[in-house]
Order: sequence, then C-alpha cells, then structure tokens
Amino acid sequence: MNYRRVFVQNGYVHIIITSYERKPVFIDNIEILRTAFRNVQKLYKFEIIAICVLPEHIHLILHPENINNYPKIISSIKHYFSKNVGQVYPANNLKIGYENKREKGIFQRRYWEHTIRNEEELNNQIDYIHYNPVKRGFVNNVFDWQYSSFHKFVKLGLYENDWGSEKDIANIKNLDFE
Repeated sequence: MNYRRVFVQNGYVHIIITSYERKPVFIDNIEILRTAFRNVQKLYKFEIIAICVLPEHIHLILHPENINNYPKIISSIKHYFSKNVGQVYPANNLKIGYENKREKGIFQRRYWEHTIRNEEELNNQIDYIHYNPVKRGFVNNVFDWQYSSFHKFVKLGLYENDWGSEKDIANIKNLDFE
C-alpha cells in the first residue's frame, strides 16, 4: 500500500507513534527515548513544539528545518530506541511479518501524521497533546503528568498551572486522533 504524505515547507506535523500491540514501553524506558530524540536532533535539525509521552504511545508536533526529513526523523528515533531498549516481546510472540523482518516488536510499523494547516489548528493540536494524559485516565490534572511539554509551556506563561478545565478544553473535546 502506498502512503501519501504531505510535505509543506516550514510546516508543522502532529505525529503519533504507537508501541506494538500497545505494550507500555515508553515510560519505563524514558531515558532511552530522550536520548533517542537528542541523538536524532544531531542528525536532522528539528524542533519539538509539543510532546506527550504516554506508556504506549507518543504525541509530538515536529517543526523540521527540512519538512522532507520528518519520516527519516521518526524512523531514526524508532531505530535508536529499538536498538537500545532490548527485547520487549519474546521473538515467538511476534506476528509473522515482524519476525521475518527481524523486528523486535517495539513499535507499530506505521505512525499517524497530520500536517497542521494554520495557527488555530496548531494551538488546538498542542492543547490536545497536553490534555491527552487526562483524557486517557492516567492523571486527573494536566499538571500532574510529568512526561509532557506542558510544564515548559507553563514556564513560558502560555498556560496556567491549573489549565485543563471544562472551559479550557471546550475547543478540543471533539478532536480525536487515536
């Protein structure tokens, strides 16, 4: 199957990376994941606008210097993490397609991506990403999830500590990217 990706120069892309069969591997290996992002930033110039790492999936908004590189960025992050995290699934539990390609079964092969078209959509996507741990039931308050860029946004004065009330999320309630 051929996937069509949109490459808008100087654009922003919301990406969701999911673990194989939604196995909760990311939080338990957060330092390896952070190192993967840092190492890949040395290869490809990109900014992470917003990020939220959950046990079984990652939301991020990338702003690559060269938009054509974002598939390489994601591939490189997945490769570094897979190489350094160790075997998550016993090899005999992997689906045939994964086993034949010598994959460890850490990531779903594909990732979801969405090209952000304007500033309003960018802001809605950032809100969605930061609210996701509450939506998924991991915490009751956005501030309580430590694996998120939300705290950086608070320091920059873009959110209040208690952001995430019904009023705050009214614009993102109908969004669902999972």
